[in-house]
Amino acid sequence: MAFDHRKYQPFTPAAKKDRRWPDRVIQHAPDWCAVDLRDGNQALIKPMSVPQKIELFALLVKVGFKEIEVGFPAASQTDFDFVRALIERELIPDDVTVQVLTQAREDLIARSYESLRGAKQAVMHVYNSTSRVQREQVFNLDKDGIKQIAINGAQWVKQYAAHYPQTDWTFQYSPESFTGTELDYAIEVVDAVNAVWQPQEGQKVVINLPATVEVSTPNVYADMIETVIDTMHNREHVRISLHTHNDRGCGVAAAELAVMAGADRVEGTLLGNGERTGNMDLVTMAMNLYSQGVDPKLDFSDMKNIVAVVESVTDIKVHPRHAYAGELVYAAFSGSHQDAIRKGLAKHAEGEPWQVAYLPIDPSDVGRRYEEVVRINSQSGKGGVVHVLERDYGITLPRWLQVEFAKVVQKDAEDSGGEINAARVHQLFNACYLQTVSGWQMQSYDLQRSSEGVQGKITIGADPDNVTVVSGQGSGAVSVLVDGLSRQYKTEIRVEAFDEFSLGDNTDANAMACVRVKVGEQLHSAAALAEDTTSAALQAVLSAVGQRLAAQTSVPSSLEAAI
Repeated sequence: MAFDHRKYQPFTPAAKKDRRWPDRVIQHAPDWCAVDLRDGNQALIKPMSVPQKIELFALLVKVGFKEIEVGFPAASQTDFDFVRALIERELIPDDVTVQVLTQAREDLIARSYESLRGAKQAVMHVYNSTSRVQREQVFNLDKDGIKQIAINGAQWVKQYAAHYPQTDWTFQYSPESFTGTELDYAIEVVDAVNAVWQPQEGQKVVINLPATVEVSTPNVYADMIETVIDTMHNREHVRISLHTHNDRGCGVAAAELAVMAGADRVEGTLLGNGERTGNMDLVTMAMNLYSQGVDPKLDFSDMKNIVAVVESVTDIKVHPRHAYAGELVYAAFSGSHQDAIRKGLAKHAEGEPWQVAYLPIDPSDVGRRYEEVVRINSQSGKGGVVHVLERDYGITLPRWLQVEFAKVVQKDAEDSGGEINAARVHQLFNACYLQTVSGWQMQSYDLQRSSEGVQGKITIGADPDNVTVVSGQGSGAVSVLVDGLSRQYKTEIRVEAFDEFSLGDNTDANAMACVRVKVGEQLHSAAALAEDTTSAALQAVLSAVGQRLAAQTSVPSSLEAAI
């Protein structure tokens, strides 16, 4: 068969027995560098225009990025014009450092410096590929030849920086395809570059170790980073940076483990846009820290706007289940999930540590509303239905009615084949339980208590001129009505379940009663809203009995079919 795994060879991990990173916990945020405007831009079918780049740059600044790679100005006139626009229009805040990328070629390095003329501070990021595959298949050079490209690039970076002394320069080197490079050789090249730049003499240096292609499990990448840190010269004088891609779907995990291994800095893009399967997702990694009580030093409280801007300039839709940012990431359709969320939200106290089942963070922290958490479809259960009624209409249901009504909602969702909004849930509840059968509206009641119990009369009818008076006795208002109805209609009537509630501010009524009544051998459930609990209780009984005894009703057919 064509699908043959034997054509591939497993990646050989570094031989490391003294790893320390597995015992570490990330306790503070790394330095962040957003590369949306370069790495993210080159991955687009239609690259961003200068106005789009300016819009995205402003968003990155607003979120809190202090280092932003703004392009490859030597390879693109649009990138060059954008960098000039940032500087000439004074769009770069004093505490933000811009970074440009260039290959290790003199003409490209010179052009890159020209683009940054007048910048207060900037990073000149130079790279060349060092992997065995690139050496053999692309450059046809041996190790010494590839190392010399890196050394030459480092020398040109240092030489041209001297032409622009007004700028505070940081030099950055990337051995591209680091994960495909023999580890001892990668360290040899890095040391050769640092020998030119002399970071121990005060030159600010970043050594970026990219997983240009993700070729191993994240733990192997962490081992490689820790090995470089342990072995390279002048480690204490440089920042170690990461640039992970997502070919294996582990870009975030690799970056997290590599930070545990000692890296200082992380490059990535908002929402993970990048070549092939994407870059390391800055939103996900930063929010992962946030969920652990670590300040990410980035502000994602307006996540909807972040998503909107990124979608607009990239013309790429964010997946609805994207971690932290997706439209549906906080939406629960599962009944058991909904029930747990509803109960957790009810118990959460302001100022207490966040602990709500199925919600690793408080959705409101990223500008999402609780209204978006619980949504109803055919997979939903009583928890979601109850949450929607409580949240939007102030209606609380007893457990027995929760179970019954959830089946009504589920059937409606199955029939429609989609999601049911809160208004539809409320409509179904009104039709099945609150709708009063014609002629069974309570008009008034008169109850008298004595040593023998309660006696009373309940007047029912469609209007005050067409009424029936039911007389009975019992221990309370409901039992009086049941006794009177049983006598008048010569039918055994028994209340199987009864609950009453005070209502919140979402309804004009003050009380609601829910009843399940057995009329003969048939069970009927109903609810009623009223200004007082007695009126609500009596009307609920009348509605339930009326479903069975009235000549016409619009409720039982839909209710019985559903349950």
